[in-house]
Amino acid sequence: MEGWIFDIQRFSLQDGPGIRTTVFLKGCPLRCQWCHNPESISIHPLLGHIETKCVYCGACQLICPSQAIVVVKEEKQWTINREQCNVCGACVTACFTGAMVISGKKVTVEEVMSEVLKDVTYYQQSGGGITLSGGEPMMQFDFTRDLLAASREKGIHTAIETSGAAPRRHFEAILPLTDLFLFDYKATGDQLHHQLTGVHQQVIMDNFNFLYHQGALIEVRCPMVPGINDTAEHLHTIAAMERNYPHLSQVRILPYHNTGNSKYERYGLHNPLPHLSTTTEEKKKEWESFFHREGCTKVLIE
Repeated sequence: MEGWIFDIQRFSLQDGPGIRTTVFLKGCPLRCQWCHNPESISIHPLLGHIETKCVYCGACQLICPSQAIVVVKEEKQWTINREQCNVCGACVTACFTGAMVISGKKVTVEEVMSEVLKDVTYYQQSGGGITLSGGEPMMQFDFTRDLLAASREKGIHTAIETSGAAPRRHFEAILPLTDLFLFDYKATGDQLHHQLTGVHQQVIMDNFNFLYHQGALIEVRCPMVPGINDTAEHLHTIAAMERNYPHLSQVRILPYHNTGNSKYERYGLHNPLPHLSTTTEEKKKEWESFFHREGCTKVLIE
């Protein structure tokens, strides 16, 4: 079984309990306006240009078989015709500064597991394991299922970060293979959810309720974007989750940060929120005070 990934992060501490290896899969059905991994949306590989590393030597232009790249050294300009580019990788090989990169490569389950198994001792000592993230791992269901199964066979704790936007039968299939679901809750109300993510909410919430009532261990993750989705209704709904779903392991608030902006430029992608600033500490304290007043004990603000 092969699948498309764009990164493997070892020694991760943010994607579930203990020390973990997080595998980032390509492909996502959502188009969240605040996405900080925009290179993950397309399942296909993307060519990127890191401007701060470029010396405008022109090596990429000279080697490009599609003649898609134009470099003007005197004006420090680098441009690409992405429709003409076939992401062959020749420019990446030729670039000695590392300014040219490709996001996305096809790998086998065995290749991923060879990386995951390097840190088994750390998983055992810390209660960690493997986390599948993205993108949306359920977009590559067969590959995701086989990774979870391979990890389970090795006795490794498994977690998956998901938007919930997938067929019910897929969640039914991975439920026995998954120790922890990191389930996104992005907006309250179907109209706002569709406006901000491009996807309706009903299927997502149906899958959430299915997993919860099947006894799955769930941590709810709420990306919070000031002025975009931090409505009073949304905050009250998140607070009510602790009462309505008492067996949740945690509700984690993920304040928006704009570190993903450079990725939009790197891969030539449209940024829906180019001028939005990283969440201030004052805003975080405001949210924290609200959840404290609501009596929430499981809500954590990162």
